[in-house]
Amino acid sequence: MRDQLEKIKEEALNQIESSDALEKLNDIRVAYLGKKGQLTSVLKSMKDVPPEERPKVGQMVNDARALIEGKLEEARTALAKKAREEQMKKEVIDVTLPAKRNHVGHSHPNTIALEEVERIFVGMGYEVVEGPEVEYDLYNFEKLNIPKNHPARDEQDTFYINENIVLRSQTSPVQVRTMEQGKLPIRMIAPGRVFRSDEVDATHSPSFHQIEGLVIDKNITFADLKGTLAEFAKELFGPETKVKFRPHHFPFTEPSAEVDVTCFKCGGRGCRFCKGSGWIEILGCGMVHPHVLEMSGIDPEEYSGFAFGVGLERIALLKYEIDDMRLLYENDIRFLKQF
Repeated sequence: MRDQLEKIKEEALNQIESSDALEKLNDIRVAYLGKKGQLTSVLKSMKDVPPEERPKVGQMVNDARALIEGKLEEARTALAKKAREEQMKKEVIDVTLPAKRNHVGHSHPNTIALEEVERIFVGMGYEVVEGPEVEYDLYNFEKLNIPKNHPARDEQDTFYINENIVLRSQTSPVQVRTMEQGKLPIRMIAPGRVFRSDEVDATHSPSFHQIEGLVIDKNITFADLKGTLAEFAKELFGPETKVKFRPHHFPFTEPSAEVDVTCFKCGGRGCRFCKGSGWIEILGCGMVHPHVLEMSGIDPEEYSGFAFGVGLERIALLKYEIDDMRLLYENDIRFLKQF
């Protein structure tokens, strides 16, 4: 029995000494110290040992186990240290090298344009108001003086969810909801995403953004509208910018107009950017229709107001001289990093 234990011990120590991986040490531990290991087998054969020799044999087995366990731990510590040193060599950092440059994102050109428009109107005392993108037909059309048979309600232009609910085709419903609250006077802009059944091309998209404004108070006139939009144009495109109003028709305003500004590229002399006219159309506007005021619970005999609407993408296209609206949505980093 003594010779058998010495042989087991010698074999175990030799294998431990020659091991070069932690996995091998674990295999040695199982082979010699596990439930089915060689030392365990010796203990199970103690019944064949004379009773007077059993204490000595048991002590020899325990000594062998302790020695093997100690050598295993020493080898494990040494291999772990060696592996750590090799890993440290591979992960050496040269502090003299220049740091890696972090690529930080920035605002989208639409966001830049929106923030500038909001800054201008907030500076005039306007409030920024938002509303739902999924809207009732009542607010998107009827309360804006657009009856059931109006061409604008055709399903070719509007996305209908059902007979009474649509994806809003303009942000004007936000103006109606604000007027219904009855808190007068009102001075607000309503930026947001809108939806129309348009084909995607250089100037159209089924999803785009509008910024609509509304002022309701006593003694508001068309002159107030002209002064407001003239100041807005100067702030946005430069102090030399002039505005021109052309008669137009919108169901919810009367009288209505479309607004042009002098080309900020050529100063109104005529160029490729303004197609030689010297003017660029930017928005539609008008005095709020009396019937729209009545439907929102406002007395048109006492109060009047004006409204205007401009496409956010149009401002971005003009301001940054972009000739294709699709560039704003294609997420091409080569384009976006210019802003």
